[in-house]
Amino acid sequence: MKDNTTLGHLSAFLTILLWGTTFISTKVLLDDFSPVEILMIRFLIGYLCLWLVYPRKILFRAFKEEWLFIGAGLCGVTLYFLCENYALDYSLASNVGVIVAIAPLFTAILSSIFLKEDKLSPLFLTGFLLSITGIILISFNGSFILKLNPLGDVLAVLAAAVWAMYSIFMRKISRLQLNTIGVTRKIFFYGLIFMAPVLLLTGFDVKAAQFFNLKNLLNLLFLGMGASAICYVTWNWSVGILGAVKTSVYIYLIPVIAVVASAVILHEEITWVAITGSLLTLLGLYLSEGKLNFKNNESQAK
Repeated sequence: MKDNTTLGHLSAFLTILLWGTTFISTKVLLDDFSPVEILMIRFLIGYLCLWLVYPRKILFRAFKEEWLFIGAGLCGVTLYFLCENYALDYSLASNVGVIVAIAPLFTAILSSIFLKEDKLSPLFLTGFLLSITGIILISFNGSFILKLNPLGDVLAVLAAAVWAMYSIFMRKISRLQLNTIGVTRKIFFYGLIFMAPVLLLTGFDVKAAQFFNLKNLLNLLFLGMGASAICYVTWNWSVGILGAVKTSVYIYLIPVIAVVASAVILHEEITWVAITGSLLTLLGLYLSEGKLNFKNNESQAK
C-alpha cells in the first residue's frame, strides 16, 4: 500500500509537470485555431489514442454509475476548459491563474461533504493560504496590476468549482474498480458529446492545411496524446490511490512549473518575486500534504 501511495504522488507530480507546460502549446496554436477548436481536437486525439491502447468498452451497468461518467465528462472536460478559456478572454491571465488555483480548497470542502474524506484542518488551510500567496506573487511577477472583471473572474471561480466536482466524481468512479484507461476514454466520450453543441454555436472552421504545419501538428499531438490521454489517465489513477484532496493539492505546482518552463523554453526572465512565490507555493503544498498524510496514518493505526 505504501508503494502505491508513493507511486500515486509521483504520478500526480508528473501529470502536473506536463500540464504546467501546456500553456506554451496552446499559446502557439491560438495563432491558427480558436480555443474551442483546440479543445475539441485535443480531446478527440486523446479519445482515439485511448481507444487504440484499450479498445474494450466499459459496459453500462446501472444509471447511478453512468451518471458519474456523465458528470465527470461534463465537469472535467467540457465545463472546466470552457470556463477557463473564456475567463481568459474577459480577465487577465494572472487573475485567472490565481483564482483557478483555489480548486484544492473547493475539492476539500466537497470531499468532506460528499465523500466524508480528508476534512479541512488548520494546517491544510495554512498550506492553502501560503500556496495562494505564492501563486499571486508568481502570477503578477512584480507588476502587481490588479484588474477586476466580474464576468472573467466569476468564470475562473466556476472553472475551479467544476474541477473540484470532477475530482469528486473521479473518486467515486475509482471505487468501481474499473480499468483506468477505459474509464478515462468514457469520460472523454461524454466530454466530446457536451462539446458538440458549443461547436455548433461558435463554429468549427478547421482546414487540412492547418495540420500540415509541423508546428501545429506537434503541439496538437502533445496536447492530445500527452496532456489529455496520458495525463488524465495518470491523474485519475492518482485520485483513486491518494484521494481527491491529496491529488488536487498538486495543482498548486502548475504556476511554479509554468515559470520554469517559460524561462527554459521562452527565455523569459525569472524575478526574485517569482522565486519567492515558488518557495511559498512549495511550502504550502508540503504543509497541505503533510497534514493529510498524518490523518490517514492515524486512521490506519486505528
